[in-house]
Amino acid sequence: MIGRLKKILSNIFGKTEDDMSIGIYGPPNAGKSTLANQISQDLTGEEMSNVSEVPHETRDVEKKEKVEIEADGRSIQMNLLDMPGITTNVDFKDFKEHGIEEDDAKGRAKEATKGIVEAVKYLDDVDACLVIFDSTEDPYTQVNVTIIGNLEAKDIPILVLANKTDLEDSDPERVRDAFPQHPVLEISAKEGENIDKLYQEIVERLN
Repeated sequence: MIGRLKKILSNIFGKTEDDMSIGIYGPPNAGKSTLANQISQDLTGEEMSNVSEVPHETRDVEKKEKVEIEADGRSIQMNLLDMPGITTNVDFKDFKEHGIEEDDAKGRAKEATKGIVEAVKYLDDVDACLVIFDSTEDPYTQVNVTIIGNLEAKDIPILVLANKTDLEDSDPERVRDAFPQHPVLEISAKEGENIDKLYQEIVERLN
């Protein structure tokens, strides 16, 4: 299915390779923006997103256009989208725990909620998704199952990433066990581990 994506887009929707978009989805603090910055810095020389320990630091869809990925003598060009963290509940108290004043915290919570709605709407526009999970935590949650289920329902090609393998309590097998129907790649977005393998997977699956 994934290998036919470019032909399907070209023949049915009139989309060209340059129009293709890949979205980075996942729950808050899974490492989406860290991965987006790693890829963007690697391939364009510029970062694209703010990274913070504060949840929902990315509250709008961040976009980097015409990112060219090369691997094994092949290349593709696409738009890279860093999505806000998906969750069913945004509580302003989560921001206050990080020293943010209440009024500002409430404003951020409102922005984060709008960002989640925007990210869900983008499911109609993305051509493939990297779904990133924190491998130090149990990935089998209602939110994560919902993320995967929505992508499956829309028949969007998925590559699951087990992130934070640089940490001692990382357990990527939990991610594989939770979502055995999808390929899982172990990475450390922070340390850049296995990012070259990620490029290979993206190029192979979208060519």
